[in-house]
Amino acid sequence: MLRRALQLGWSRGLFIRRLGTRRGGSSLDWDGNISEIKKKIQSFLPGGTWNPLYDTSHLPPEQSDVVIVGGGVLGLSVAYWLKKLEKIQGGIRVLVVERDHTYSQASTGLSVGGIRQQFSLPENIQLSLFSVSFLRNINEHLAVVDAPPLDLQFNPSGYLFLASEKGAAIMESNVKVQRQEGAKVCLMSPEQLRNKFPWINTEGVALASYGLEDEGWFDPWCLLQGLRRKVQSMGVLFCQGEVTRFTSSSDRMKTASEKEVILKRIHEVHVKMDNSLEYQPVECAIVINAAGAWSGQIAELAGIGKGLPGTLQGTKLPVEPRKRYVYLWHCPQGPGLEAPLVIDSSGAYFRREGLGNNYLGGRSPTEEEEPDPGNLEVDHDFFQDKVWPPLAQRVPAFETLKVCLVECPSASAGT
Repeated sequence: MLRRALQLGWSRGLFIRRLGTRRGGSSLDWDGNISEIKKKIQSFLPGGTWNPLYDTSHLPPEQSDVVIVGGGVLGLSVAYWLKKLEKIQGGIRVLVVERDHTYSQASTGLSVGGIRQQFSLPENIQLSLFSVSFLRNINEHLAVVDAPPLDLQFNPSGYLFLASEKGAAIMESNVKVQRQEGAKVCLMSPEQLRNKFPWINTEGVALASYGLEDEGWFDPWCLLQGLRRKVQSMGVLFCQGEVTRFTSSSDRMKTASEKEVILKRIHEVHVKMDNSLEYQPVECAIVINAAGAWSGQIAELAGIGKGLPGTLQGTKLPVEPRKRYVYLWHCPQGPGLEAPLVIDSSGAYFRREGLGNNYLGGRSPTEEEEPDPGNLEVDHDFFQDKVWPPLAQRVPAFETLKVCLVECPSASAGT
């Protein structure tokens, strides 16, 4: 809207000047009336002083084939593969809209950067196997001419899951699926666990699963910056702003069983500019929701979940923000370089951070303990009451740890 108003003001200014010239008016006549012309043009501009050379480079384009809502790792990855797989260079115009250009509250930068194949669903395992291959060969995919290579600091130390007697059967079943999908995972008895990791107290542990290859952690911030740099070099457009509305049209169609259904198609996205009341409409063919923890809110803007109960249109996207605490602590006598990312049967977890006996960790709260995701205030008592006791019981050296820093990332959670 803003760009269109500016373009309209500029073209009308030229039109007025041409008419004055045809009438034979002198340059003095033009100069004498310019202030009045400015006032008239300003009357239909949204605000501010009139300036036909106003810089609109920060605005999104008026048209884009694809609009991706969310510029974290997921959104940037979608943009990368759209451009990578296009048959004609420049054939697809892609716009990424991100409301927080600092990524200060993005889950990507605040996460512990873990990657594993120890899932229960084959689809998740395959996605992770593909992803770890991508990470190991990151500079083959994300290299940019005249730019330094990326160093993700990938640490393939594995994941170690610990199960109680109650969870042992489920762990065995999951590992069977993981192996069938090609993941290198082994089961360990408490005795084998003690022999390999003598710093673990195996009390209450009936079984453990350990990732032998392609599991560990990396620097997620480096991956984010590498993806952003790469997709920009591929011609992807970026805009700092917030999607506030979708404009859609509806078509009635019949299924093979002659049941009538209504199909809605989004053809315009409204992007509110940062620190402004203005918005820019962007015509598009496809919208991709990559807003992470806020995907449910974006889906609601598109009308998803607002139909009749029991219908597809009435089914909400089951994603909502959940607040999680990630703690950094120091422990001089803690586990050494061989330590994997450990997930205790209690749900508490930790991993090494660097080489100076520092560790990252935390624990997901129960449904009754879920904190308010509306703020990023830190609950220090949660570490003292819920995280430290099970960790100190599992790793006795952690009884003497000292907390150094707490982060508060938002995680996406299915409801």
